Amino acid sequence: MTATHSAEVTAAADRIRRYVRRTPVLRTELDGRPLVMKLEQLQRTGSFKLRGALNALLSGARPERVVTASGGNHGIGVATAAAILGLPATVYAPVSIPDSKARRIEETGGRLVRAGSTYAEAVAAAREVTDARYVEAYNDRDVIAGQGTVALEIVEDAPEVDAIVAAVGGGGLTAGITVGSGGRMTVAVEPEHCSCLHQALAAGHPVDAEVNSVASSALGATRVGEVPFEILSGSGIRSVLVTDEEILAARDLLWREFRLAVEPAAAAPFAAWRAGRVPGELPCLVVCGANADWTP
Repeated sequence: MTATHSAEVTAAADRIRRYVRRTPVLRTELDGRPLVMKLEQLQRTGSFKLRGALNALLSGARPERVVTASGGNHGIGVATAAAILGLPATVYAPVSIPDSKARRIEETGGRLVRAGSTYAEAVAAAREVTDARYVEAYNDRDVIAGQGTVALEIVEDAPEVDAIVAAVGGGGLTAGITVGSGGRMTVAVEPEHCSCLHQALAAGHPVDAEVNSVASSALGATRVGEVPFEILSGSGIRSVLVTDEEILAARDLLWREFRLAVEPAAAAPFAAWRAGRVPGELPCLVVCGANADWTP
């Protein structure tokens, strides 16, 4: 990483501030163990994705049209960012996109196109559109800088935390956190059978990975992005895995103990913390999204 990376996160924060919520941090403890949670599920659109989408669209020349591919949350973020800026948006998604996320995309005024059975197939279809600005989900420095504003707020509001813990899809959030965290440890959490970053770190380069998890609609990238991997591979990031059973148990406990209703992906960091796989004396867990139909 170069010194300009942290400056890009600061610039992104200035750029998007008028459009996004500064989500709160919750200082708490469970079973005698202290922790901090960044409640990013309270962000507009129900996840952190709006930050990166806005920064991408506000950087450089304003496009006439916007297109992207998404398993759900990124599509909601891009469609909302486009609506804020008065731009038409089309979101390509796999046919397996949850109804709750498909509905949110269309409610913003975005056009939803179901294409293929995987995120990679949706990307291929979206890339065929040549007369629009394609907004990457994670493999883009402007998007990464926007996601890094999550860490910037954590550092400002809870400077005592010594590690920031986030779930991984394609790596954009964890890369942004690494850049914006002021040198704190980043802990990347993935489901056992949906772990493209973990496998890339083991191989020394991005590789194709299995996508099979209760959290795959949010974390289901087949391969970690080249740009996030470049940032993360030399950063000393800690990569840990959790099972689907641990994720669902953590999701339910977040509701019972804290009345936080979140989607499975957002519970992955809490699952890792409960299992004792998170280093640090006072970690901050990023509760990244809540775009799921919730039945307590």
